[in-house]
Amino acid sequence: MNITASPLRLPLVALGLAALAACKHGVSEDGAVAPDQASADSLTIMAFNVENLFDNADDPGKEDRTYLARADKQSAEHKAACSKIEVDRWREQCLHWDWSDAIVAKKLDVVAGVILQVGNGRGPDIVALQEVENIGILERLRTEYLAVAGYRPGILIEGDDLRGIDVAFLTRLELAEPATLHRIDFTGAGKDRAYDTRGILEATFVRPDGTLMTGYSVHFPAPFHPTEMREAAYRALNKLRAGLPPDRDAFAAGDFNTTSREDREETMLGRFARPSWTVTHEVGCAGCKGTSYYAPRDDWSFLDMILWSPAADRGENTTWQLRANSVRVANAAHGQVRPNGTPWRFEMPSGAGVSDHWPVVVTIEPK
Repeated sequence: MNITASPLRLPLVALGLAALAACKHGVSEDGAVAPDQASADSLTIMAFNVENLFDNADDPGKEDRTYLARADKQSAEHKAACSKIEVDRWREQCLHWDWSDAIVAKKLDVVAGVILQVGNGRGPDIVALQEVENIGILERLRTEYLAVAGYRPGILIEGDDLRGIDVAFLTRLELAEPATLHRIDFTGAGKDRAYDTRGILEATFVRPDGTLMTGYSVHFPAPFHPTEMREAAYRALNKLRAGLPPDRDAFAAGDFNTTSREDREETMLGRFARPSWTVTHEVGCAGCKGTSYYAPRDDWSFLDMILWSPAADRGENTTWQLRANSVRVANAAHGQVRPNGTPWRFEMPSGAGVSDHWPVVVTIEPK
């Protein structure tokens, strides 16, 4: 089952940085900062799992109790619901974290800092995001904290994740058509539930030369789920890619949740990625350890990847390609790296850190 939707347009006027951006980029008729024009010489793409970018309002039907202010956690109903959580750490977070207005603002600020480290402070041309709660918090990130980037209204379609986290896009490029969310059928893949995780968000972008490129923002099932579920997700992605017009370039960006161990033991990328895609960090990220670190095994993984697939039929249009040696892990922003050199997840109550994932960035350019 697919859901289509046009990007939500909100008549918001951002403050602070937005005023500066309005002078530089212009203002649209509805008062929002007008998007920058992307360069015809190249485009940058980022995949970034922002680790629980939540607001602090209760989202009905979603298990977002952890992400409420402490004052909203005092009811017997809330405490009873939290007490049912089996994992000690998660239960304590649900009961005691104070996801206050100040913490939400801090989280938004540090996430924006990571994005703006790319492109000389303007951010990438396309950002594929994972673990965003809803369009409201995405629009707040865009208008209040990323105004200088000139992004168009965010692209997010609500999925079925129990916690309410979704995949999304931010971009300066126009869309050729409304975005679509493709739900993944996991029937027979180690779970009884047909839909158990985030869908695959598809958007087709108009590049500066007028050619089209389709992107997929993905967040595959976590490693504690059966391997068969990630296999089903790869199959769903590859089926979507195979259904595109033959003259269409495509990329898939996000959190594939494929650990280095699973790739070694189950040859996941060899079976499901390399036959159809270029795994960009394998061809242009020499010396990169990974984007995620699992302390109990002292193990690095590229859970976060950007896969690139050029058009099978090049036609007469300009051919775009990966820029040699452009692939990198973007981890130079404040708060991204622990003293021991690993990703620094967002901590409570201090607000230190950013995310337990580092983003990966690539550049494509006309050939």
